[in-house]
Amino acid sequence: MNSELITIIGPTASGKTALAAHLAARLITSGQPSEILSGDSRQVYRGMDIGTGKDLVDYSVKIDGETINVPYHLIDICEPGEKYNIFRYQQDFLHAYDDVKARGVLPILCGGSGLYVESVIGGYNLSPVPQNAELREALSGKSMEELTEMLVQLKKQNGAVMHNTTDVDTTQRAIRAIEIETYNLEHHSENRWFPPINTLIVGVDISRELRRERISSRLKARVDEGMVDEIRRIIDSGVKPEDLIYYGLEYKYVTEYVIGQLSYDEMLRQLEIAIHQFAKRQMTWFRGMERRRGIQIHWIDGTKTMDEKVDEIVRLIQTC
Repeated sequence: MNSELITIIGPTASGKTALAAHLAARLITSGQPSEILSGDSRQVYRGMDIGTGKDLVDYSVKIDGETINVPYHLIDICEPGEKYNIFRYQQDFLHAYDDVKARGVLPILCGGSGLYVESVIGGYNLSPVPQNAELREALSGKSMEELTEMLVQLKKQNGAVMHNTTDVDTTQRAIRAIEIETYNLEHHSENRWFPPINTLIVGVDISRELRRERISSRLKARVDEGMVDEIRRIIDSGVKPEDLIYYGLEYKYVTEYVIGQLSYDEMLRQLEIAIHQFAKRQMTWFRGMERRRGIQIHWIDGTKTMDEKVDEIVRLIQTC
């Protein structure tokens, strides 16, 4: 095996986390220790469990009657309300990756946040970007459409692939993205470095129709599991509603319902639409990795049985 890292990506509801855990469990039972590094931009937050779909039960896998508890990293590493960012993710990833490799363990990177995943497998040279109060004030009254256009133009000037709409879905996050691109335009990156990592990348492919069906079913399940109560508890703990809205998707729409800005039915309707749109943007990002940035992804059929999918990845590991 030539790869230093196995990467499993796919859109939301594709089953990538369960697949990564089953792959790790198979490797563990065959004598190759393996641990998972999360590539999710929101699962870093403690207590934000149902809305981010942590599904920690997936990391316990039964093989021949034995339960394998697969170790995982980069989940529950900061508090709700914090503005975790991609630079911090790179640092945290590298720390976990070096630790895993030093122990002779094969790391499996798994996630659907294309920006986070590509920042480490693509070796993006990033730096911490301070807040720019003057710029934020100037942008505060602009619409999402205006901010998006500004971001597009800044990216063209920087030649950047960062911050597409996959991870920028609120005005706060768009303003932060503009802040970062503006900083990068004004500061050279010669002194920034991220080590190259040789990785085998596997993508979980499911049809648009099946993806939509799974998203709708999973959203209902998460509401039934207490997603609204989870968000109420976070707000009651002292986290400001606007800080939860910043995280987008479930935390945006459910928070707006909790604070009385949306009705329950409208919350569900808008959230379901937003998740479907998000999944479509995820696939756009992954296709861009292949077509525009030359990153090879080995796509496997997400409708195959778990054993068939794991067998296929094991063959790829052995031959690539």
